[in-house]
Amino acid sequence: MNAQTADPAVRQPAQPAVKDLVPAHLRRIVLTGFMGAGKTTVGRQLANRLGWDFLDLDAFIEFRSGLAVPSIFATHGEAHFRQLESQALAASLGRNKVVLALGGGAPESLTNRLLIEQTPATTTIFLDAPFATLFDRCMTQALNPGVAVSPAQVRPNLADPAAAEARFAARQPSYRRLAHHTITTESLSTEETVTVLLARLNASPTGR
Repeated sequence: MNAQTADPAVRQPAQPAVKDLVPAHLRRIVLTGFMGAGKTTVGRQLANRLGWDFLDLDAFIEFRSGLAVPSIFATHGEAHFRQLESQALAASLGRNKVVLALGGGAPESLTNRLLIEQTPATTTIFLDAPFATLFDRCMTQALNPGVAVSPAQVRPNLADPAAAEARFAARQPSYRRLAHHTITTESLSTEETVTVLLARLNASPTGR
């Protein structure tokens, strides 16, 4: 993939001020979860509601490296990708008023967890759902030519459902360890998930 020519952060148009839409001290909302959890779709809509920027970490890695994520894995290996991921995460957490969607494997890294946990005014939301639901969402997305996805959203893991399910199970503890709030999205639309998320933040505001 050619290097992108512009910052991949989605710049939201100025929104009318909405009092107490999120706790005043928050400056960053991090979304985590497995592929198909809705991190990108929920993140974009949440950022739009807040008038914040939205940033997909995998897209940011692609922007910085000039390579698609699968190409980084194929050419340089996972260890190199994880190094790029941590560097991109550190840069992302330097932004204010940003909704950040992590890649599915990012929370497995202790470095990444510490970066997030030690960044003030940051809260992390785990978007959870059963594996079967997530897998079906990914299959629908991959097979639907009418859905526009970035190169970072290609799902090579769909070819081996058993391996994907094992990876899902292995990552669950990392997602839960990092999260301030867990939202089960199985029966929620994107709009409903955003509404629940905002209500949860205001009912029990957290963030360092």
